[in-house]
Amino acid sequence: MRPLFLIFPKLPASGMAIFPFILIKDRRFKLDPILVNHERIHFRQQLELLILPFFLLYFFHYLINLLRYKNHYLAYFNICFEKEAYTHDRNLAYLTERKLFSWVRFLGKKD
Repeated sequence: MRPLFLIFPKLPASGMAIFPFILIKDRRFKLDPILVNHERIHFRQQLELLILPFFLLYFFHYLINLLRYKNHYLAYFNICFEKEAYTHDRNLAYLTERKLFSWVRFLGKKD
């Protein structure tokens, strides 16, 4: 599936996936294969969880991590969905070999 890009200059991150859109801070990020792959991994996660439950779990996991680490960046980078995406975003073939619910393997994993 070809992603639909929306440009939001005030976006707090370079990119963000909200199926079926990839929100990007700047037009040039459309050409970044790693960023696009990272966001497409999030698309797959969102579809597996029927979209809304994904965002509820994502937010819940972030809050738990924020209580644990008391630091936004540590909380964000330790969300299981982000761990899967950051671990595999450089592997542009990852989505062709990825198993269903692969993000579960990153639950409780510490860096």
